[in-house]
Amino acid sequence: MTKKSSILKFEIISTIFIMIAGTLLHFTFEWSNNNPIVGTFSAVNESTWEHLKLLFFPMLISSIIGFFYNGKDIPNYLCAKMFGIILAMFFVVIFFYTYVGIIGRNFAILDILSFFIAVVLGQYVSYKKIQSESSCNNVIPNIILIILCLCFIVFTFFPPNIALFKDPITGTFGI
Repeated sequence: MTKKSSILKFEIISTIFIMIAGTLLHFTFEWSNNNPIVGTFSAVNESTWEHLKLLFFPMLISSIIGFFYNGKDIPNYLCAKMFGIILAMFFVVIFFYTYVGIIGRNFAILDILSFFIAVVLGQYVSYKKIQSESSCNNVIPNIILIILCLCFIVFTFFPPNIALFKDPITGTFGI
């Protein structure tokens, strides 16, 4: 198997993994009887921010596994993966607030669809970036991913009092 087909196969499997894991993470906090440790990586409410965890953590795990599988031999792997994760998260936020702003309310089917589109988009763009063979400094994506991870953990317990963090059903913030 060529390196290119090996990378493509891993990216396709990762896309499926991210979709399944992200879907399950929507429910794991409730399934754990609201365990705060589980809440650090699962959605603890229906806020947009908490739903970004459903993308971030599975994509991060997939990226880490991929780094040891193929990525350590690819000079721009971490940059490509960081870019894919951030793009997927931006897509969800922009899509959600745009369609809700136009229609006036959200629809679960559009929210779910946007999650799946975001996963495919993030994975596709990172795969294409990997194929470009451009190089990058791996320190910057590592720092950005660590900061994002810390933000998800901290904001689970101490979210800013802005709409992105507000549960539209209960009106509460965070855990």
